[in-house]
Amino acid sequence: MELSDSFELFSALEPLKLLEDSPPLWWPSYGTFDVIVGAILTQNTQWSRVQISLDNLRIKELLSLHVLAHCDVEELMEQIRPSGLFKAKAQSLIRLSQAILEDFGDFETFSLSVDREWLLSQKGIGPETADSILCYACARPAMVVDSYTARLLNAFGYEFESYDELQEWCEAGIRGYFDTVQLPAAFARFHGMIVEYVKSNSKGKIVQIECLG
Repeated sequence: MELSDSFELFSALEPLKLLEDSPPLWWPSYGTFDVIVGAILTQNTQWSRVQISLDNLRIKELLSLHVLAHCDVEELMEQIRPSGLFKAKAQSLIRLSQAILEDFGDFETFSLSVDREWLLSQKGIGPETADSILCYACARPAMVVDSYTARLLNAFGYEFESYDELQEWCEAGIRGYFDTVQLPAAFARFHGMIVEYVKSNSKGKIVQIECLG
């Protein structure tokens, strides 16, 4: 199967019902502060380990913007230890929470007002984490791309030189088929379908794409 644009890939993935066992917009707790925490914790680790850390934070009643902004770093490190890189991630979470409070006052204002440039200016946040926050925490029309996306498109013969180039290809085809109200959900589901498809159809680093053919 050859792909003319990203909407063709979206249309091939959608009938496979890849998100059937996931939340409607794939990321748990879509549209909440929890997503920001999860986006930091999932850097360089598996989601199953992030889930353990999130559960720890809930049990200790630490999973809120105001609490994390004033949290003891040693305590936070202990609760997010399952996610790995816990020292750097604890510092990032506290620093980011403090910056959100200082610049926006609360999560609701942040989600409506923040832009990608602000997120990328924060230490510990790169393009994928920034777009995950925009897409899944703030319900913005931002397409998250990652190693799963690159691997799937590579199996179709596509190679991209940068994150932004890969993101632009994925966004371009989708933008022509959804209006501005539908676009945030479309990008969220597209990314989720790609991740679930590659996770389910990979053997080592080889993506099996026969069922899309």
